[in-house]
Amino acid sequence: MDGLRNGGYILYVRHAEANVGEDLPGFSFGNCLTQRNLSNNGRMQAMMFGEYLRRHSIPIAYPVLASPFCRAIETANLAFGAENVQISPFLFQLYRLSGVLSEFEREIILNALGGMLETKPSFRNNQVIIGHNFPRGDGLGDIPDMGTVIVEPRGRGRGYTIVARISFNQWV
Repeated sequence: MDGLRNGGYILYVRHAEANVGEDLPGFSFGNCLTQRNLSNNGRMQAMMFGEYLRRHSIPIAYPVLASPFCRAIETANLAFGAENVQISPFLFQLYRLSGVLSEFEREIILNALGGMLETKPSFRNNQVIIGHNFPRGDGLGDIPDMGTVIVEPRGRGRGYTIVARISFNQWV
């Protein structure tokens, strides 16, 4: 954790625990009633995660990026404050990896993810991305609720290194 205080990392975080079930077919980003949403436990997880980072003086570059799903936005808002959150439409593309895609579509999305993860955050800060789990073998792999994959970007076109995988329980 000490290295995080110096900045330079990307924290890719899966949203906090959501209610059991699935998003409704034809769900709408503008209507949270059509989506799976955070459970009460998930709301507590999000608040505790943000508090942990503040208490341990881990610098965060704002805005925090969040998937357009209500569960990701609420996770980010509870952890960092709504004024510090920006919705990233690209993170919906990562969610789509769990669906039926052509190899061409999958490759385009994963290449864009690679570009995002190899981009260094602003000086002495860490970038936080609140997104979703990945299907086995894709992207950053399986991530538990409120789990974090810490990535060290090596710079545009130079890739990135996965430094650690931290579960929610390890954080708190």
